[in-house]
Amino acid sequence: MMMTIAQDATEADLTFLREAFSVAEGSRLEGDHPFGAVLVDDQGVVVMRQGNGFSSEGHDMTAHAERLLASRASKAFGATRLRGFTLYSSAEPCAMCAGAIYWAGIGRVVYGQSEAHLKGMTGDHPENPTLDLPCRQVFAAGQTPTAVIGPLLEEEAAELQRSFWEAKR
Repeated sequence: MMMTIAQDATEADLTFLREAFSVAEGSRLEGDHPFGAVLVDDQGVVVMRQGNGFSSEGHDMTAHAERLLASRASKAFGATRLRGFTLYSSAEPCAMCAGAIYWAGIGRVVYGQSEAHLKGMTGDHPENPTLDLPCRQVFAAGQTPTAVIGPLLEEEAAELQRSFWEAKR
């Protein structure tokens, strides 16, 4: 299998993205949806990790890993500092999560599986009614730029989802 790496991705991006995959796997093992996010500061230090909260937050459809992490980061660091941070996500942030990332002020996003690819896997599952709107479009509508790299390691990211959603059919 040939691996395609985005032109602007670094080895550190791959390492941190795989850490987001690990958070997603941990979320699945704890009975939640297999999504994970990691926030890295401007010095390359992981400052936050967040798994999906659908089940653990009482079946909250808005408890996506990226949205929960963006809310926590906004409170902890503020928008000015977050401009230099990168959010790594196992899957492309949906429109809701992209909005939260934008409003928090996080300056860069690196993701694994695209929203369109995820939609193809989950179909119309009621626990994941995928909103197939690329995060780049959401960020482009804003006044402050947000850099995006992804999809990256997409097949590896998709493996996190495949067995989970097949078991729910």
